[in-house]
Amino acid sequence: MIQGMAFNDELICQQFARIIGGQEGFAGGKCVATINRDEIQAIILGKRFRVTTSFSFESRDNKTGRALCLGRVALLQKEVNGFVATIIKQGIIVSSIHNEWLCDDPNLIYVNIEDVDDPLNFARKVRRALCN
Repeated sequence: MIQGMAFNDELICQQFARIIGGQEGFAGGKCVATINRDEIQAIILGKRFRVTTSFSFESRDNKTGRALCLGRVALLQKEVNGFVATIIKQGIIVSSIHNEWLCDDPNLIYVNIEDVDDPLNFARKVRRALCN
């Protein structure tokens, strides 16, 4: 069992990552699912940069099953509008859209999302947006 996580949360974490299509992990007391965007050949300051997208949940209420669900999504500019529109239609908050790097190629846009929901419901919503 992952230290600091209840057994049920560990099982939910595995399902969460599987639904999203990411690699399960545990960091700082929360479940994290990471997707490597290896299809994006990004360069920052002349060096190869591995693009990752991550989603997490924490502070799950045992009575309601709802948790704080967060995401940090790395997108190409052409992917932003479709992803954001699908996320908003599903009731998830888009808290920021920004670039992080000055000298990246291609230009990456990061979208931060947040919701309080059942983690598996959140994962399904995210998957729909990623497949859009």
